[in-house]
Amino acid sequence: MPSPASPDTVQPAAKPVVTRFAPSPTGYLHIGGARTALFNWLYARGRGGKFLLRIEDTDRARSTPEATEAILQGLAWLGLDHDGEVISQFERADRHREVALALLAKGAAYKCFSTQDEIEAFREAARAEGKSTLFQSPWRDADAASHPDAPYVIRLKTDNDGATVIRDAVQGDVTIRNDQLDDMVLLRSDGTPVYMLAVVVDDFDMGVTHVIRGDDHLNNAARQMGIYAAMGWDLPVYAHIPLIHGPDGKKLSKRHGALGAHEYQVMGYPAAGMRNYLARLGWSHGDDEFFSDAQALEWFDLDGIGKSPARLDFKKLENICGQQIAAADDAALLHELAGFLSATKAPVLSDAKKALLLDGMHCLKERAKTFPELLDKAAFIMADRPIEPEEKAAKNLDSVSRGILNELTPHLQNVSWSRDDLEAALNGFCEAREIKFGKLAGPMRAALAGRAATPSVFDMMLVLGREESLARLDDAARMAA
Repeated sequence: MPSPASPDTVQPAAKPVVTRFAPSPTGYLHIGGARTALFNWLYARGRGGKFLLRIEDTDRARSTPEATEAILQGLAWLGLDHDGEVISQFERADRHREVALALLAKGAAYKCFSTQDEIEAFREAARAEGKSTLFQSPWRDADAASHPDAPYVIRLKTDNDGATVIRDAVQGDVTIRNDQLDDMVLLRSDGTPVYMLAVVVDDFDMGVTHVIRGDDHLNNAARQMGIYAAMGWDLPVYAHIPLIHGPDGKKLSKRHGALGAHEYQVMGYPAAGMRNYLARLGWSHGDDEFFSDAQALEWFDLDGIGKSPARLDFKKLENICGQQIAAADDAALLHELAGFLSATKAPVLSDAKKALLLDGMHCLKERAKTFPELLDKAAFIMADRPIEPEEKAAKNLDSVSRGILNELTPHLQNVSWSRDDLEAALNGFCEAREIKFGKLAGPMRAALAGRAATPSVFDMMLVLGREESLARLDDAARMAA
């Protein structure tokens, strides 16, 4: 049995986990990007680490402030909070340029004066000879004395021999032959840094320990590793996650429906349901489908991410969202409901409506999969007197039914407004008139909500209170045929 370690042999503590989400602000927050952000957030937060946000806005022609704001709003809706300030990649261009020049100074990069026409001519000749079209610059080993006074790019000197092995936490070891990698441009001829350089420099400077991103970036990792090696920097842990496909197994596109996180908010899916579903989309913890944020934070690990693309399934999404709504705290649910109404540009809830919704949440959230469904069940709360019954409900308010309601109203005047007493009073009323409760419930639903399908009449009466309930019943009893 090994002896306990002495203080001199204790291993240093592992570096705190730092992950990042780095979207391009060229549009909305894609649902695939939202899942990538979630995985990064879960991995960092579950280990007491940091989750950072970087906006990769170097494409100035396509990047917009509106897109950046849409990304921030999407992350806020999903509840994915980040640490520190939002980093702008474009604003760090001087630092990226500094690293390119450092690589040039140490001989790990070189100036290439080849023109676009020369590069294309090289490729055409290679195609004609059946050779690789990867550009081989004649300036790679040229003497500086031979450099012309002309525009140039700075290229990274890529090792031509052997192979690069990406040790990926999801994909396993991925080997790419170095002769399949060209000498990547680091700085353009106008002095602007390329995206591939900026990503590495930013990740290093931000202290990112784990790069969790879509597997469409897998080949980029091999090229980016060359910069890490040339600078003598430690590599992060790579985890390239499969993309999300549509139900038909094809790459997710507009034909499959909603693509942006904002669209899902507008459709009324709760954020907790989206987090639960997106976490389960490509990652698993045994057979668990429904779980809380606390459980996700405790369970999430890179080992649970599958290698195959996940398929978006709206039925599963709705099922999980329904369970999350049912399990939610009533006040938190009301707060998110108000956010949904704001996102859909619906009228703001009055304090009185908020109070009624909070009181009635227990009978609204069961079996509601989305906020529109919850609001549909809450029609009796959202409606104001005089209630205009829908066509189907109006059929329950014929002259006989209105007569029954007319008798019922004074019968309820002095009843204690509790569930037991209301049930006793209504059942006693039905027995005395030798009618089944259903004969009374239909007209009461129409009177209280203007609907044929509602929560129970007892739930509605308790939420609305004595005065409002009796006033609605009286309105219906007096309604003209």
